[in-house]
Amino acid sequence: MDGGYPPEDDTLPINLGPTSELGRQVARLHEWAAETDSGDRDDLVPGVPGRAWAQVSVSGRECLESRCPALERCFAQRARDQAAGARIVVTNHAVLGVQATSHDMIGEHQVLIVDEAHELVQRITSSATHELTVLSVDRASRNARRVGIATEQLDRAARSLDSALGEARIGRVRGELPDAVADALELVRQSARQVLTGLGKTDAGAELQGHAKVATASVTEVFDVCEELLETSGSHVIWFAPRDGDYGSNVAERIVAAPLNVAATIHDKLLADRASIMTSATLALGGNFEAISRHLGVDDAVTLDAGSPFAYERQGMLYVASHLPRPGQGGIGDEALDELAALIEAAGGRTLGLFSSHKAAVTAAEAIRERLDVPVLYQLDDQLPTLMKEFAADPRACLFGSTALWQGIDVPGATSSLVVIDRIPFPRPDDPITQARTELVEEKGGNGFMAISATHAALLLAQGAGRLIRSASDRGVVAVLDPRLATQRYGGFLARSMPPLWPTTDREVVLAALRRLDAEAQ
Repeated sequence: MDGGYPPEDDTLPINLGPTSELGRQVARLHEWAAETDSGDRDDLVPGVPGRAWAQVSVSGRECLESRCPALERCFAQRARDQAAGARIVVTNHAVLGVQATSHDMIGEHQVLIVDEAHELVQRITSSATHELTVLSVDRASRNARRVGIATEQLDRAARSLDSALGEARIGRVRGELPDAVADALELVRQSARQVLTGLGKTDAGAELQGHAKVATASVTEVFDVCEELLETSGSHVIWFAPRDGDYGSNVAERIVAAPLNVAATIHDKLLADRASIMTSATLALGGNFEAISRHLGVDDAVTLDAGSPFAYERQGMLYVASHLPRPGQGGIGDEALDELAALIEAAGGRTLGLFSSHKAAVTAAEAIRERLDVPVLYQLDDQLPTLMKEFAADPRACLFGSTALWQGIDVPGATSSLVVIDRIPFPRPDDPITQARTELVEEKGGNGFMAISATHAALLLAQGAGRLIRSASDRGVVAVLDPRLATQRYGGFLARSMPPLWPTTDREVVLAALRRLDAEAQ
């Protein structure tokens, strides 16, 4: 941020103020950096896209360590120094992701305690997922040229990669990479190796040390990702993807590789040779710990269900709208909207709406605003902490949203007497990681759907339903507008993963209960 490193995007006029959405995000990061005590990306709410974060951050490989002129102000170095002198280190899952997949952030320790351990598999998977783009190869080449290294061969390889990606189809790679892509990756790998050899022989002066470090790191990253893509031996799932966030594009701009299984990584990098405790309200799925133990690589764990201080059966209902049609693709249906309106009207507002997609959440928010005289807040209308304050302050308000609302929301009292879940939150059927992990389980004779998709849905349902009862005096209804929870064989597994609320499919009983709760709250 002080200008000691070359920016990721040379065309970005940081010093001229934000002139684009990316520029505005970077300007926001500059403001945040002046006030944050941690510099931790997880502490920035709401977050920023990866491209914006890349403008103000460097990787561990790029770190100048003791030679850095900003060492005394470095957030990461400050965290390491604190950890080195501490008996107890409190950190977050992001640091565990780095610890498991790349760099030692914590140092020697004998005991590891992981709260919200149900999230650990996803966090480690994200940390171990790598991608290659033409832009990243061009950037590596540009960084190397800054310290006098010839990069003509790497530039030609980048053009070959660009041409090969232009012919690739969006989606998962099954079997071998297309010949054109594999040939281009091999050219990039060989060219990157040649540039690294040149960088190793360069005697950069003090004024170029930062540039040389950045160049070496960016070229090494390109080389390592090419190695991973060309030599996965079936251990990774690979897919072609559009530009990050450009979901409507059919043009492949990224090659992504993610590990098929992170259980061994978690076991070897985080848990081996030390005592460990993993805790969460949603580790027992379907009534036991088998599924989560398998995903975490801790099949020999000692398990304990410590119960709950809440009397769920007396404090709340689980209503499954079994009369509704099965949800379709791409949003929320008219019948489900009618049911949602009836439930919210009976509850007098007081509703937390958890939706499987932002499209469904927007549709529901617009529909309820038209039909009912209750305030409706939508997740993307403002920063989440601001919306939470508004939701808690107005007992008749409704808050609708997607992923971020399913976990971590804590609003006790009558404000959220009704928690509505629009559909069972199965992962997208075209998600490459889900597909590959499902097939791997089935190849070994297991039930891939139950092991992967149903387990994923069970975790989110348990978390979402857990938003209802937050204190011993809370009462209310969790309403699931997806009849499959009551009609399909896997519904029992999913329901057993949720808090043991009193179950019913009787619409009139639920509406009457919500009206009583609303009258008492008033």
